[in-house]
Amino acid sequence: MSIVCNLDDLPDDIKNPVVTIGNFDGVHRGHQTIFKKVIKRAHEIEGTPGVITFEPHPVKIMSPDKARPLITPLEQKQELILNQGIGLFIIINFSLEFSTVSATDFVRNILVDRLGAKEIVVGYDYVFGRNREGDIDLLKKMGKHFDFAVHQIGPVYVGKTLVSSTSIRDLVANGDITEAKRLLGRNYQIRGKVVKGRNRGGSLLGYPTANLMLSDELIPKKGVYIVTVDIEGKTYQGLTNIGYNPTFNNEQLSVETYIFDFSKNILRNDIRLNFLFRLRDEITFPGIEELSEQIGQDVKNAREFFQD
Repeated sequence: MSIVCNLDDLPDDIKNPVVTIGNFDGVHRGHQTIFKKVIKRAHEIEGTPGVITFEPHPVKIMSPDKARPLITPLEQKQELILNQGIGLFIIINFSLEFSTVSATDFVRNILVDRLGAKEIVVGYDYVFGRNREGDIDLLKKMGKHFDFAVHQIGPVYVGKTLVSSTSIRDLVANGDITEAKRLLGRNYQIRGKVVKGRNRGGSLLGYPTANLMLSDELIPKKGVYIVTVDIEGKTYQGLTNIGYNPTFNNEQLSVETYIFDFSKNILRNDIRLNFLFRLRDEITFPGIEELSEQIGQDVKNAREFFQD
C-alpha cells in the first residue's frame, strides 16, 4: 500500500498500474463499483490497483462560491478507499496552475510518462483537463495511441435512485441519514476532537456529554440522532444532539453526544460518530426539568433501538 502526495515521489517499480481518476467525495456505492473493477482488472493482469484524486477539491479553487460541504474530508476518503483494497493512492495538489493542464497533456505526461498506466477505469460522466475538455472518447482515442485500455462504468442505482455525491449531500443535510446509508453503503460519519463544553449535560441534566470540535464540513440537520461512537479502537452506543440548545438560548451550533455506560475522561480525544437513526427535531422546552425528561425518553428509545 503506497500513498503518494507528490508525482515526483512515484515509486519506480509500480507493476502494471490499473487506475481510476476522480474526486470520489463520499466514496459511495457508485465509486465502490469503479474500485471493484480496478481491483479486478489489476488482479487479472498481475498489476497494481490505484486511485488518483485531487486536493483540494477542484471546485474550491475554480469556483469557491459554488463549493458545497464535502461528504468525506481527505483523511476519511483515503481510509475508505484504501480499505476497498486499493494498493496505490495518489493525491495531486489541485491549483490554478494545474487547472491549465490540457486533457492531452494530463494523459501523456502523467498517466503515460510518469505512471505508465496499463488500464484506466472511469465513471459514465467522466471529464477531465483544462475547461473539462477531455471526455471518454478522447481517453479511448489516446488509449489506442499509447496502448492502454479504457473501461467505462455505467451509473449505479439503489432501487430507482441514482447514487451520486450530490444526492447524498442533500440527504445528510436534510437529516435523512437512513436513505444516505443506502447510497453510501455505510452509516454517515463525522469526526472531531472532544473539547470542553458548558458542563450542562452532567451537572444540570444528569446526562454528561462529549462536545465535539468538528473536522467535517457536512453536518446532518439539527436534531437528535442515535449513534455509535468510535473511541480508541472501541465502539460505544450513544445519542447525539446537533443544534443550538434553544432551551439555553445558545447562538453557536454544537454537536454533543451522551455515550451510554461510559465514564472515562476523553477530553481532547479524537472520536468518530456514526449516525444510525434520526429520532426527532430539536425542540425548545419550557425549562430544564422538561428537557431532562425528554432526554430520558430519547435514551430509552435509543436503547430499545439497539436491542432490536
